[in-house]
Amino acid sequence: MPASTPAPAYSTSFDPQTGVAVPVSPGIVRVTAPNVGAYTFTGTNTYIVGERAVAVIDPGPDDEAHLTALTHAIAGRRVEAVVLTHTHRDHCGLARKLMATTGAPLWSNGPHRLSRPLKPFEFNPFGRAGDFRLMPDRVIVDGERLEFDGIGLEVVATPGHCANHLAFAIAGRPELIVGDHVMGWNSTLIATPDGDLRDYFASLDRVIGLEQSLYLPGHGGAIADGREHARALKAHRSMRNGQLLAVLEGGPKSLRQAALAVYPGLKGRLLLAAGRTLLAHAEYLERQGRVVVRRTLLGIRLSLV
Repeated sequence: MPASTPAPAYSTSFDPQTGVAVPVSPGIVRVTAPNVGAYTFTGTNTYIVGERAVAVIDPGPDDEAHLTALTHAIAGRRVEAVVLTHTHRDHCGLARKLMATTGAPLWSNGPHRLSRPLKPFEFNPFGRAGDFRLMPDRVIVDGERLEFDGIGLEVVATPGHCANHLAFAIAGRPELIVGDHVMGWNSTLIATPDGDLRDYFASLDRVIGLEQSLYLPGHGGAIADGREHARALKAHRSMRNGQLLAVLEGGPKSLRQAALAVYPGLKGRLLLAAGRTLLAHAEYLERQGRVVVRRTLLGIRLSLV
């Protein structure tokens, strides 16, 4: 890692005030769902944008308590759209019920899709994480500008965590609603084939190049210097590439062996997630002609070229 780029400064001290509408910026409030977990930290953040009429960004998991909290926060105002950063169920699970109760349309970058097709002998352990059947009323794409009660949201395509991931830059202001693309409490899960590391690197460069620097993530608290944090995350991922290459210098490894070497001490679901992320690194290096990924009925093996 370059000396000029510090390691990511993760913060796990966030108090979500679950179920409470917390103002985070003029015209933007956050309501955190009660889905605490290893992958979701203190819960999914829903953002309500606007004053008289609103947009609800990432309605969160299918949870009745969260639906009640959102209903109280909306307080009878017109919901112009339910908008998604992406279609993982912890972000979109409540969409259908919220649409039914408010009459609002759904806007997203399409139904869930993989970053690449499944390969022979491949099983996707996170296959149920995304909602492949949730069809938007309007497909929104990179470069569009959305308006909600005088607040402009510029759509920024940020694939990597998953193929249909979007961020929303608040026009003329410092806020960027980043979903799961950048988070302050941990690095983002890139679980191939759901996600793709090459796309993730490109999307990090994309948000680093924007003028917005106050990141509002899908989990955890706001990130005050988001661009610098994104630079550190990119350097961290590059460091992981180097670690994987160093492990494979000792000879071919199963994916599990490599994951245990790069992420010592992890177990269970966290080790599973680390393994899928490490596979994304291996596929990234495979494209560069540096690593070979072999899939068989017995599992995945990695080796240097």
